[in-house]
Amino acid sequence: MVKKEKFEHEREINNQIKQIIQRLREEREKQGISQMDLSFKAGLSQNQVNYIETGKRTPNLNTILCICKVLQINPAVLFESNDTDRQQAREIIIRLVSKFL
Repeated sequence: MVKKEKFEHEREINNQIKQIIQRLREEREKQGISQMDLSFKAGLSQNQVNYIETGKRTPNLNTILCICKVLQINPAVLFESNDTDRQQAREIIIRLVSKFL
């Protein structure tokens, strides 16, 4: 039973990460910023931005915040607008961040 819960939890996190990455790309494209410009302004390599947007790499919290700063967006826009989904996303992030503190 524990393995099933762990698998479901990991799947939930992976789905959330995919949504965050998709929203980052959408925000970048909406603003007409190229991957090259974003990478320069965020202090990342263009390959890193490409790998993040294609799902080949998972950005850490610092990278997400740097990208949000360049795009001038609140990180909250990366999460579902549904209050239930937003609350679940907050709980996931709090759990993840607390593991590293």
